[in-house]
Amino acid sequence: MTLNALERELIAHLGAKFGIGKAKKLKVNVVRYADDFVITGDSKEMLEHEVRPWIETFLEVRGLQLSEEKTRIVHIDEGFDFLGWNFRKYSGTLLIKPSRKNVQTFYRKVADTISGHKAVKQEELIRLLNPMLRGWAQYHSPVVAKQAYSRMESLVFYRLWRWSKRRHPNKNAEWVKRKYFHSLGNRHWVFAAPVVQEDGSKGLLELYQISGTDIRRHRKVKGEFNPFDPLWEQYSEQLRQDRMEYSMRYRKQWVALYKSQGGLCAHCGWALTNETSWHDHHLEYRMHGGTDALSNRVLLHPDCHRQVHVGKLVVTKPAPSLH
Repeated sequence: MTLNALERELIAHLGAKFGIGKAKKLKVNVVRYADDFVITGDSKEMLEHEVRPWIETFLEVRGLQLSEEKTRIVHIDEGFDFLGWNFRKYSGTLLIKPSRKNVQTFYRKVADTISGHKAVKQEELIRLLNPMLRGWAQYHSPVVAKQAYSRMESLVFYRLWRWSKRRHPNKNAEWVKRKYFHSLGNRHWVFAAPVVQEDGSKGLLELYQISGTDIRRHRKVKGEFNPFDPLWEQYSEQLRQDRMEYSMRYRKQWVALYKSQGGLCAHCGWALTNETSWHDHHLEYRMHGGTDALSNRVLLHPDCHRQVHVGKLVVTKPAPSLH
């Protein structure tokens, strides 16, 4: 919260000093996440002699200072790391990739987990690794990560092969392969353990496939968005819905809401379809203390959602639909 005015006040300062038109040509933009931020500009001199001194003064007033170790002024062709990603232009094209430091740190975490659980069952090891692999892969899914995915998968496979062979020093490689690795469809050498499923049938618990993670490009959040301002509640709900679209848990919740409303919009009473689409609306705004519980949410047509927010209309939870 201390840094929330940084972007606005920096742009205002440049506009007052150089004029609004010239200030825009300086291409100064601020991207911030918590206390980490990147500031772009059209020249090293302008960033060094104009922007950095202003930032240092801005922070000093608030009892803060720049980290000399982390603060750098670099050309985009050289690239820089930010939030675990490397930003760099290659022949004029900007590519955002998982940073080398992030990849190395994560691999060390996985390797330590494997080496630290030499005696556990294969099923237990897979259950330990899957949340780590899935979380890392999904974090990098908005960027150019396919090459990093393949590399990480190869490194993890090598560690798991060593883990498997070490457990049976008197068995040959073919025996170890049959015990710990399986073929699933057109995929071979899948690290998987036999398990009994909930319905009593036998199946395989497989290691999360990093390279199978879909790449979904990030959509920029509007810079002026304020999650604590009621005027932005509808935009906040849409951001949340977009994020949760690929979550099986939230898809099940939307199905439950749809069924409870009989497939009808909670505002106009007309059918909700794939063509009309729908928005997930909180009856009591989250910024006012409303929760994400199904009892505090309804599905609305996008236009009905807009009308509800613009007109500050009250929407009630429809009576459960009985079939």
